Amino acid sequence: MPKYYDLKVAGLERRLTRCEVNEHLEIAGFIMFSDVELTVACATELLKKVPEFDVIITAESKGIPLAYEMARQVGGGMKYIVARKMPKLYMADPISVDVRSITTDADQKLWLDRNEADFIKGKRVLVVDDVISTGESLEALDKLVRYAEGNIVAQAAVLAEGDAAKREDIVFLEELPLFFK
Repeated sequence: MPKYYDLKVAGLERRLTRCEVNEHLEIAGFIMFSDVELTVACATELLKKVPEFDVIITAESKGIPLAYEMARQVGGGMKYIVARKMPKLYMADPISVDVRSITTDADQKLWLDRNEADFIKGKRVLVVDDVISTGESLEALDKLVRYAEGNIVAQAAVLAEGDAAKREDIVFLEELPLFFK
């Protein structure tokens, strides 16, 4: 029988399915894909909390709708950049960093096209993700931005999971508990 966690965020309520990470830990599965109402509301609320920025960067894939919607709401040609999980044929001289996430079972890399890295150089960069948990994905994005000589102005997410909610160097809307068995 599935277990759930009832989340209230950005004025909305959602029932999240609890997912087993291992025999000792469950997490609440937060998925923004296809939930336009949630994506719009969370982007609106996060934009109220972050400093001024010139460009948004997020990791493929669950942060993409949020980054897109934040850029759309800012308007004025605001650009968002997606660090890809695999290099693509169209990428010119890509750069990469290693990353390990709580929701992925293997080590990965994040890739950034050289043209995107050049675009970031000297700009105020907002690092965005859906959930910050261990901070590994966030650190990988930070490494890419630093390599590209961008200036990180804030790290933001809809949710901070577990101990991440105690961090003072991130902006988030709500805490997401971990469920220990």
